[in-house]
Amino acid sequence: MALVGRPNTGKSTLFNRLIGWRKAIVDRQPGLTRDRLYGVAEWRGREMSVVDTAGLELSPEASSASAIEAQTRVAIEEAQVIVLLLDVREGVTAIDRDIASMLRRSGRPVVVAANKADDPRQGYLEHEILELGFPQVVRLSGQHGIGVDDLLDAILTGLPPAEEIEAGEEAAARIAIMGRPNVGKSSLLNQLLGDQRAVVGELPGTTRDPVDTELLFDGLPVRLVDTAGIRRRSTARDRLERVGLLRGIRAMERSDVVLLVLDASTGVLAQDQHVAGYALEAGRGLVLVVNKVDLRERPERRANYWSNQLRSEFRFVPHAPVVTISALTGEGVEKVLPAALEVVGHRHLRVPTNELNRVLREAFLRRPPPSFHGKRLSLKYATQAASETPTFVLFVNDVNLLHFSYRRYLENRLRERFGFAGNPIRIVLRSSEAQD
Repeated sequence: MALVGRPNTGKSTLFNRLIGWRKAIVDRQPGLTRDRLYGVAEWRGREMSVVDTAGLELSPEASSASAIEAQTRVAIEEAQVIVLLLDVREGVTAIDRDIASMLRRSGRPVVVAANKADDPRQGYLEHEILELGFPQVVRLSGQHGIGVDDLLDAILTGLPPAEEIEAGEEAAARIAIMGRPNVGKSSLLNQLLGDQRAVVGELPGTTRDPVDTELLFDGLPVRLVDTAGIRRRSTARDRLERVGLLRGIRAMERSDVVLLVLDASTGVLAQDQHVAGYALEAGRGLVLVVNKVDLRERPERRANYWSNQLRSEFRFVPHAPVVTISALTGEGVEKVLPAALEVVGHRHLRVPTNELNRVLREAFLRRPPPSFHGKRLSLKYATQAASETPTFVLFVNDVNLLHFSYRRYLENRLRERFGFAGNPIRIVLRSSEAQD
């Protein structure tokens, strides 16, 4: 879904509310979001990608208006549902009407979010909002969380049904190949396939659209996705490249594991860390593939060397295995798919409830949680949730007592006992009263 509207209607505040953390910059000064931000929201067991767009002014005189309008139109083209955000305190403006007209022409489902409706007793110029002609209107306050549940329900009704696997059909392991331009993603794909299926060239950004390719590996169905090179957003100027960026992230979100291709000749750059952050946020498995090791000395080609080198740059994804290759010579490429499929296998691991509770209780006894204002976290019961991302629900006495360092400690204990190699682990707390 894409959040669209004129400046200062609260898109970034709502975006942060939907994805659950403060990623977009929020300020009284309008127009701070100059490019799209991406995140993942989860509602009623379904994950949805969320795009926060820059405020539309639709005025040629406005600074950067054409560029902002162009990147917003790209988000609209790619979105399955569009959320039109209005400021109910100001009513419907001429810009709002122009944006509404543009959205009607897009043919996409549109949900009108009447934001800043902090007082449910007020009508907030509802007659003006209804005049826009959209059937779904939700009053809400992104800042206070009022009505956000209703908005998510309305968005779900506009989304197409989630893909289902037919009876007897074995799901293919979905592997997205990602990285910044010119790190050798297409060359790696060609080596994996043993055929020139993708265009390979020295020009960065040759691949603009993801190209899905299916194959059998040791009898297992695998789907490979070669995505467009990820640039820093400020340097992604032309429209096609922006479309490729969004499609690449969407491809990642529907994958099981991401092969993040790094360039051994240049080292780790900020863009590499951003892509790893996207994968972590989306709850996807991750394998770090260091390419072009043929350009390094022999001792610097081993995976152990690069595991040590990458530890600090990717400390937020310490679970990601490292594979070293040369897509040019084929060195090490035979290790890539086995590493990815091992991550996929751990992704589908189900932990017996009795064993899970035993391991967690031992962890609590070995290292009791820190005390906070005289209270200490107490585990009542734990279970694994039915989720693509390994997720564990802990019923506790107080959900506010889990410190981030103790959360990391519990994640490490779960990894030591059960594995989950290459996958993020999510720990969700619920009040023990909810279990009753």
